[in-house]
Amino acid sequence: MARGGHRFAQPAQEEEFKNPLKTIDRWGWLGESIYGQRVLCLASGGGRQGPLYAAAGAIVTVVDISGAQLEIDRKVAADRGLQLKTVEASMDDLSMFAPTDFDIVIHPVSTCYVPDVAPIFREVAKVLCSGGLYISQHKTPTSLQAKIKRSEQGYELTEPYYRNGPLPEVKGSRHREEGTLEYLHRWDQLVGGICQAGMVIEDLVEPIHAKKDAEPNSFEDRSMFIAPYVRIKARRIGQDKPRVEAGSLWLPGS
Repeated sequence: MARGGHRFAQPAQEEEFKNPLKTIDRWGWLGESIYGQRVLCLASGGGRQGPLYAAAGAIVTVVDISGAQLEIDRKVAADRGLQLKTVEASMDDLSMFAPTDFDIVIHPVSTCYVPDVAPIFREVAKVLCSGGLYISQHKTPTSLQAKIKRSEQGYELTEPYYRNGPLPEVKGSRHREEGTLEYLHRWDQLVGGICQAGMVIEDLVEPIHAKKDAEPNSFEDRSMFIAPYVRIKARRIGQDKPRVEAGSLWLPGS
């Protein structure tokens, strides 16, 4: 799919590099600058996330399970004179990194491709420093439950909320990806899972893709009825252990 020019394998455009921080942080969650920050772009190969964060001054590592996606990142970085590191790995195993290796973890939509999100959140919490940010985006459960075609009543829910196994295959939908296995994750698994891993949620938004009077069955029309994505800002707490200064530890006889 990456080599075939899939929509999630399109490099960032020239216009987006003019103000990279504004491009990647439209809600202002990252502050005025991320210069020198250690950023992990998780499951986000494809020539967009990593290069833009690097262009904004961050020290960037990109993890993706697809070598072809990482290839695009390396090419974009080389063409623009940017520095970034790429690691081919699954998002639910970050054992190649040490605890507190990163200040920020950026995680675009991809949790829908794994059956269990809990291990991912635990891995993220492990590699984040205390106070570090985890910004992730997910497909909403309702969007994955609903039909892709509109009926007289709107977009009907046809998939159970409490379910096991992947969703049925789909064709002709921008809300789903053809040729992939996708899994529905409930709100308690998404929001609760992030909290249980040792992070606190500071903000949550549903990016607006709706358009009034859009063509029926279009992405924008369906988004009028169902928010397709949720974006979550969370912060790691309690990660760093207190340091004991030399000479401050009392020992018997000292």
